[in-house]
Amino acid sequence: MYSERKVMYTSLFDTFFSDSLIAPTRTVYVVSDSQLEELKRNQRQEELDDIEDSRKRLEESYQARIKVLDERQNEIKEELKALSPTKVKAALNKK
Repeated sequence: MYSERKVMYTSLFDTFFSDSLIAPTRTVYVVSDSQLEELKRNQRQEELDDIEDSRKRLEESYQARIKVLDERQNEIKEELKALSPTKVKAALNKK
């Protein structure tokens, strides 16, 4: 028996346009100069806001760390006073 096979042939044109290199498309937007300037201004403002927020968080973190260090320093001074009052007083008086 003879079995009939159906073979589908594609043209070079079809192969070219179905190729994965062509598939990703890019969208191009056309904007006026004033719109472009506004976009740039908005981006710069966002960047400035981010910098200011980062600075604020950094300063808050710094102040919190200073507070912890100051508290620990005071604790150690008090412990030293309790352990050896005469030696520590003499050392503190020199400073």
